Amino acid sequence: MVRLKLLVMVPHPDDETFGSGGTLLSFLARDEPCGVVTLTLGDAGKTLGLCDTRQELAELRRAELKACLQALGLLTHPGSVHEQQHYPDGQVAAHLPEVTDVVRDALRRYQPEIVLTFPPDGLNGHPDHVATHQAVKTAWEERPAGTRPTLWYYALNREWLDTPSPLHLPPNRVHDVSAFITQKLRAMGCHRSQGLTLANTLRRFPERVTHEPFHEITRSD
Repeated sequence: MVRLKLLVMVPHPDDETFGSGGTLLSFLARDEPCGVVTLTLGDAGKTLGLCDTRQELAELRRAELKACLQALGLLTHPGSVHEQQHYPDGQVAAHLPEVTDVVRDALRRYQPEIVLTFPPDGLNGHPDHVATHQAVKTAWEERPAGTRPTLWYYALNREWLDTPSPLHLPPNRVHDVSAFITQKLRAMGCHRSQGLTLANTLRRFPERVTHEPFHEITRSD
């Protein structure tokens, strides 16, 4: 098994790209294998008139994610992986012990140098984001300090937020991914059903398109 440079663990299709697509592209360009674990199919979201039922939305988002990961180059990169779980969208917290087992297993099998997920406040308070953070943090803390991957959280500058959460963690590392802007935008655009989310992201946080901010927790913390 090839050890992964970066393992992104997120609840929904699109979570892997809007905040870290450029970082994935940069690692893959250096021939460093990466992985994405997606916990749900995102079928509780808006359809934007693209489909009529929750089942149809699930299939649409599955296809969108595949197209996105192809645009990023992850699906064709040797050693890189994508795993799709099928927990209910919006109810990840109700399956927290199982999800934590999924994280434990992924950390054991892939031995990533870095694992990326959402911060304690979920970045925007979304319950699936918060539950995913809890699962990843629990599995990470269980590992002996010397074997823990570096832990990254998605992060936003405090001044970008109308009402910062008491749990807000500021960025302490920022990746300039402007060299990959075309590929990143192409990958983001694959998530057609998330057009409103994409528009809001570009309106509120345009800086994140070319400079991806994270909060890093070190192996020994």
